[in-house]
Amino acid sequence: MERTPAPSAPGLRDRPVYDRDSLLEVAVVVFNERGYDRTGMEELARRLGLSKSSIYHHVSGKEELLDLAVSRALDALFAVLDEDDDPQATATSRLERIVRGSVAVLAAELPYVTLLLRIHGNSEVELRALERRRAFDHRVAELVARAVEEGGVRGDVEPHVASRLLFGIVNSLVEWYRPGGGLSAAALADAVATVLFEGLRQRPAP
Repeated sequence: MERTPAPSAPGLRDRPVYDRDSLLEVAVVVFNERGYDRTGMEELARRLGLSKSSIYHHVSGKEELLDLAVSRALDALFAVLDEDDDPQATATSRLERIVRGSVAVLAAELPYVTLLLRIHGNSEVELRALERRRAFDHRVAELVARAVEEGGVRGDVEPHVASRLLFGIVNSLVEWYRPGGGLSAAALADAVATVLFEGLRQRPAP
């Protein structure tokens, strides 16, 4: 006697299929919309169209999702900082390259950088991310100091202040820049570098 196949669970075949990267992509959008602290696993499950147990198949919880997200942004920024340079390059030209590269990272990884800039240090994950941000800022400030010594950057602005001003402007782009809005990442980097370095560059004595 021929057996009739058992029916599938209602809606099972209609559920979206995620891997960890695509799950992370949606989670970052929700974190940015609602705030990380105000987002629970129930909300993530609802937005993903999954059960909480399906999410736990990929990650241990929302803390791991946050760690993956901010690490992605920080790893990309440190890759710009650590990129091999022409040994003959000046500190000033390296500084400009890092600013341009950071703008490119922001444009390419906008949701992840946005989330990084909105964390407050309320968890171990956030504290580790903030420590890495401080390490990044410190290395940029050291480069600013070398640019001052070589005469490429004006010396009347303290290097740590100059570094904060540089990246304060770069970081502010997350509030208004949207890829595909008519301004390419390359044009954005050109505009930022022109505004910043025309103000920082050392002027010849009259």
